[in-house]
Amino acid sequence: MSEHDHAGHGYIQNKDDYLKRLRRIEGQARGLQGMVDDEKYCIDILTQVSAMTKALESVALGLLEDHLAHCVKEAVAAGGDEADAKIAEASAAIARLVRS
Repeated sequence: MSEHDHAGHGYIQNKDDYLKRLRRIEGQARGLQGMVDDEKYCIDILTQVSAMTKALESVALGLLEDHLAHCVKEAVAAGGDEADAKIAEASAAIARLVRS
């Protein structure tokens, strides 16, 4: 079991909510495919892409918040190299989100 296979990840309390949101996003993706297949107006498709992007960003920010409040907080309380690693990992994740 690696450090990433931990049963107590910060999002576990909200797992059902995340799954519900991700299923809704999956439906949005299928809807977008249908719009393209049906040759809908470009701006209408772009509007739906924007909505889907915002929904994914919302999930990402929620996961990040849960990670900071649980995984990073616990590592910082324990101190040492693990704390430094978790902070660096969180910083890298934030940088990826900002660049996307």
